[in-house]
Amino acid sequence: MRLLVRTRPQSSREGVEGVVETAQGPALAVRVRAAAQKGKANRAVETALANWLGVPKSSVAVTAGGKSRLKTVVVAGPSAHLVAVVEMRAARLP
Repeated sequence: MRLLVRTRPQSSREGVEGVVETAQGPALAVRVRAAAQKGKANRAVETALANWLGVPKSSVAVTAGGKSRLKTVVVAGPSAHLVAVVEMRAARLP
């Protein structure tokens, strides 16, 4: 499954905080404490999404936008299950 993610590095807290509109379409808004240096923020985004989705960290990877705030993230696993989890959790976000 591919997700579009809008990141906010060097935030005071971590986690998925909502869905935002971007030029490429809706994206999950993810805050991370890590600075955008040497891939630290990308790894933090992967960890935050893995925790939010309840999947192992190894199944989440930033595949595009490594140096941008707008990233494409791939989550490995059964697509139908992942879609259901994203929809359910996104519906609970403000």
